[in-house]
Amino acid sequence: MTEFHELILRKGEERRLRAGHLWVFSNEVDTARSPLGGFEPGAMAVVRTHTGQVLGSAYVNPHSLICARLISRGQPQPLDGSLLVHRLKIALALRERLFPGPYYRLVHGEGDGLPGLVVDRFGDTLVVQINTAGMEAAREAIVAALTRVVAPAHLLLRCDGPMRELEGLERYSHWLDGEGPETLHVEENGAAFTVPALGGQKTGWYYDHRANRAALLPWASGARVLDLFSYTGAWGIEAAVAGAEHVLAVDSSREACEGVGENAERNGVGERVEAAHGDVFEVLGALRADRERFDVVIADPPAFIKRRKDRRNGLAAYRRLNQAALQVLAPGGLLATASCSSHLDERDFLTTVLAGARHLDRSLQVTAFGGQGSDHPVHPAIPETRYIKAVFARMFMADTTP
Repeated sequence: MTEFHELILRKGEERRLRAGHLWVFSNEVDTARSPLGGFEPGAMAVVRTHTGQVLGSAYVNPHSLICARLISRGQPQPLDGSLLVHRLKIALALRERLFPGPYYRLVHGEGDGLPGLVVDRFGDTLVVQINTAGMEAAREAIVAALTRVVAPAHLLLRCDGPMRELEGLERYSHWLDGEGPETLHVEENGAAFTVPALGGQKTGWYYDHRANRAALLPWASGARVLDLFSYTGAWGIEAAVAGAEHVLAVDSSREACEGVGENAERNGVGERVEAAHGDVFEVLGALRADRERFDVVIADPPAFIKRRKDRRNGLAAYRRLNQAALQVLAPGGLLATASCSSHLDERDFLTTVLAGARHLDRSLQVTAFGGQGSDHPVHPAIPETRYIKAVFARMFMADTTP
């Protein structure tokens, strides 16, 4: 039977939780009545208001700024097989309704009521990220629940993200019960890909931009496309399959560039896709010096603002990137630019992109905004769960259109 401790909040600190949020910060806890030092990482607790009213049950990590994450409201409920199976069935039903094949994010943390857990599906293989002490304590129950609900042929634990260090957890990656495939198979927007299972970024694929990549396809036919921070070529190769005349994919990883070539051949577009290994900003400088111009430029970088204190430098990096991208975009061409920084909202991102355009005396015409795919559901009370921002904008010389 699960043992529940008592986590008592300071007076008035329950308002955010009552409004729907799931996180408790360490400075919100009445440590005189419930000392955080008395909790083991991953321990279960009943969260109470200052007056003793029960808010719900949570797992606790006294060493983290987010010291507790709610997993249920009302009377105490353990993070056990019953809860996990129920939430996984709800998550699976959503994905099976939305997607024709088994290629999607199956569990998206707070968005699916399972804070600290991410599961991506690649056909009969599941890749699992356990990011918090509470979910780590429930690892065996998680594996059992996934086996019961999905029955995968292979299950890979990719618990090697930087968030684990903030939780005081070791990083590790390994297949459950022996060896699994060296590569993962993905089908998306009419194209097929393979990505490294153990050596790839994150879980191996970025499902969050699936809808944005689909939105780009009408612009691809006959276009010269520049795909920056291409990884293994999702944006660019899908554009080539949709009829792009030529795609130049740029990434700082030599292995990723090799993956671009392999995936291009796999889709029968090898002659129209070129991979360039190098620093994106240096490559952009060389392209500008050579007076190269593209009809479509895709800028999908890693997060430039990982923490709030990175905001100033991150905004400068987004402006620099988009300004350089616009310098190699042909007039009337499309800039598809994105940010995955959860600490940057859509309005500020758009303002930064516009500032880069105005510095060049260019005008922008925004044709669409994009966000993360529906297999990355947003928790309405937690703004941080809406982290993808995408802007699709045509660029014109300022003397053509103001």
